[in-house]
Amino acid sequence: MSERETWATRAGFILAAVGSAVGLGNIWQFPFKTSEYGGATFLVVYLVAALGIGLPAMLAEFVVGRRSSLNAIGAFEELGHRNWKWVGVLGVGTGFWILSYYSVVGGWVLRYIGGSVTGAYFADPAAYFGQISAGVDALALHALFMILVVAIVAGGVEDGIEKATKLMVPSIVVILAVLGVWVFTLPGAGPGYTYFLSPDVSQLSLSVSFDPLPSFSGPLTDIIPFAVSQAFFSLSLGMGAMITYASYIGDDQSLFGDSITVVVLNSAVGILAGLVVIPLLFVQGIEPGSGGAGALFVSLATAFAELPAGRLVGVVFFAVVLIAALSSAISLLEVVVSYAVDNYGARRPQIAAVLGGLIFLLGIPSAWDTAWLGWFDTLAYQLLLPLSVLGILLFAGWIYGRPAVDELLSGSSLGLGVGMTWLWLARTVVILGVLLTLALGVQTLFIDGAIVPPL
Repeated sequence: MSERETWATRAGFILAAVGSAVGLGNIWQFPFKTSEYGGATFLVVYLVAALGIGLPAMLAEFVVGRRSSLNAIGAFEELGHRNWKWVGVLGVGTGFWILSYYSVVGGWVLRYIGGSVTGAYFADPAAYFGQISAGVDALALHALFMILVVAIVAGGVEDGIEKATKLMVPSIVVILAVLGVWVFTLPGAGPGYTYFLSPDVSQLSLSVSFDPLPSFSGPLTDIIPFAVSQAFFSLSLGMGAMITYASYIGDDQSLFGDSITVVVLNSAVGILAGLVVIPLLFVQGIEPGSGGAGALFVSLATAFAELPAGRLVGVVFFAVVLIAALSSAISLLEVVVSYAVDNYGARRPQIAAVLGGLIFLLGIPSAWDTAWLGWFDTLAYQLLLPLSVLGILLFAGWIYGRPAVDELLSGSSLGLGVGMTWLWLARTVVILGVLLTLALGVQTLFIDGAIVPPL
């Protein structure tokens, strides 16, 4: 078996974890979902979910990863609970599923960098998106994006992932901040800030009835599943990524401190992306929630087309979106590569290429038709992510229990009371929150309307 790699520095691990979290989930999905599901109301539910559910769940993944020093599947057997390997398998499968269509969107970003250089989308941004978002071109760029991801992961943990994310994450923050200042100067942006930052309290309600099974109704019925799963998606939870990344760190690091850093930075970047994209929707007169998955691309392309330096701004913005997309995609591919390297002694470059090819094949339907991409995305948000996070919380909270607390406190000056508070929150309140999210998702998918592939 190959000698296992580690992070060279603590900063490298934190930036890699933040990079995994700060990806298309924040810059593409977060503004897209926020505009589609109530603006500031969605933002409130998302922030509560990120801190109240995402943070404890991330600690659970960190504990399992560092305690075992193994990949997301092998970790459970190493900890003496082989029957719980299904949690790792589900997480790896979820990450595999998400990366297959995530890579298609990464291909769109590559196309928009080229379109910004040439000005190809300036004449009609909506028509341009329709032309490049599906079909042969989308398939080719999906392949190119996966090649880039494979190349980085093949370089290894320290030389590939760590070095890449040390450059990527600061670049994302700086460029988004500059764009945020620019958007603030645009006429007509004010209503966008209101929509994004001023919640409608009347929308924060949910009721349940039993007839005989529980049934939910109210404005939050649709918002909660997507807001909570957005927290999971943007924090890279339920995909095996944080278990895998934590398996490369030493006992001298504070898991609690690192997790807070990741959650805060991730949420800040998501909000910053919202402050760029959502006001731009209002500047362009685009109704929030319209435009679907392409709203980000169409609205921004329209704005860039009207700027004197629009080509330069477009190149810069879509370059940072590409960086964000790569930083998350490499973490998802690393999950399955780590398993093959740990368990079968596979050579990293070769197995990264093979697995990247399989992910490409799974993503072909999403590249060929955006309706398939939406179907893949809906199943990930409403079923796979909450189910996977529920599994890791049940294991860490109820099965592993006190050893999980000991691992959490290792490398920190925190007292036992903090560790036990986390344990009981994970066992009760957090699990109940995930169960509610899963129940609402199942109701939407299988009761209110059957979810079927767009054949």
